[in-house]
Amino acid sequence: MPRTKLVCTVGPATIERIDELVAAGMDVARINFSHATADQRVTSARRVREAADAAGRAVGVLADLAGPKIRLGDLGAEPVELEAGREFRLTPGADTTGSERGAGVTYAGLASDLRPGDRVLLADGAAELRVTAIRGEEVATEVVRGGVIRSRAGVSVPSQRLSMPILTDKDRADVPAALEIGADHVAQSFVRSGADIRALRALLGADGPPIVAKIETRPAIDDFDAICDEVGAVMIARGDLGVELPYEEVPIIQKQLVRRALDRGVPTIVATQMLESMTTSPRPTRAETSDVANAIFDGTDAVMLSGETAIGEYPILAAEAAVRICRLVEERGGAFLPEGGSPAIDTDAGALATAAAAIAATEHDVAAIACYTRTGETARIIAARRPRVPILAFSPNPDVVRRLALVRGVEPRACVPPPHTGERLGLMAWLLGEDESLPPGSAVVLVASTATPGTGPNLLELHRIGDAGDQSRRPPP
Repeated sequence: MPRTKLVCTVGPATIERIDELVAAGMDVARINFSHATADQRVTSARRVREAADAAGRAVGVLADLAGPKIRLGDLGAEPVELEAGREFRLTPGADTTGSERGAGVTYAGLASDLRPGDRVLLADGAAELRVTAIRGEEVATEVVRGGVIRSRAGVSVPSQRLSMPILTDKDRADVPAALEIGADHVAQSFVRSGADIRALRALLGADGPPIVAKIETRPAIDDFDAICDEVGAVMIARGDLGVELPYEEVPIIQKQLVRRALDRGVPTIVATQMLESMTTSPRPTRAETSDVANAIFDGTDAVMLSGETAIGEYPILAAEAAVRICRLVEERGGAFLPEGGSPAIDTDAGALATAAAAIAATEHDVAAIACYTRTGETARIIAARRPRVPILAFSPNPDVVRRLALVRGVEPRACVPPPHTGERLGLMAWLLGEDESLPPGSAVVLVASTATPGTGPNLLELHRIGDAGDQSRRPPP
């Protein structure tokens, strides 16, 4: 498998084919809480666990909360094509059946937040409206640029700060559901600041799953460093970001944010329209292939497929295509890949991670870096250095094993904790000696800790597979 990770959205096209997605190379399954029913969430998470166990791989589950996203209601017969110059009315109430003349929206306060002349975009900009009048709770608009829309399409108001709370009533109800299905990550939509992340953390609990901040607004870009301090990962959600900002800015913003996150040791996901044409075509366009490749060159940890695997006609082919692109880019594009990230991580753990990566870079027969991690932090810090070899992360915590499935270059592996902290290096040496994928004589950099919890790793060893003492280092049962 490539070192770049693959996030696939599970939906109607794949809820019965999750085992095929895992076989194709899916590392994290995204469950979109904007669309999935309660039963679909439970079923999807259960099938991900079953497929991962059957494949002997760690596969994470990402619960993506809807957030303060305004959506159209049901449109009845669809798709609906809006024609320029026609009136289109927006009324509160998602239960209202819409048509080419108007539709219900999920936000009751929309009329209060808009003024005549405001722009409204539908379906990530597929159609553009201009507000002409406010009639009580109804918003009258003119279609400025026509386009095709569907039920539950997004409604965006560029450059307007709506009065919706960052955590909606739906989000508050969905948080317990995300915990119930055992989500390994929870994504928060339309984040604006670090304070927004702390509000969700209060609901998830201090020991809850890591939060993935979706960067899709200008305020989030402005407060990006503070957001990184609060999260387990960030997602560059280019769909809404390209609506909030001029679209020509998005490639630059993507590169800047991925680099800034890498410098802080925060994993990134680049998302939206990566292989969009494969929703209806069995092959990606050349531009899409280049888009995925450039995200890898930027240094992202993961690329994400949305509609391609949720509702597309070729979901498995889309996943396989993403994996093929990632693998070839990593094999042949090494000169363009970022090296030695994370200068901002100035800790003992950071220093040890830098040393491990440096040894791997200079010793030509080093096959891997192996680390023992209880929280996943050691593996993430090493990964942020972007070493040229895989990182074998051993953890006794099954939650950590699944969470590390998102981090570039990390191959998470479950293990039983040794009786004493001083035996962690020995445990890894013995486990690696049992690994048939590592040829005898190859070197592995071992990283572990004998210190108290929370102090980080303090041991580093260059170990050779097949050393005579491997079996003697096997911890007692």
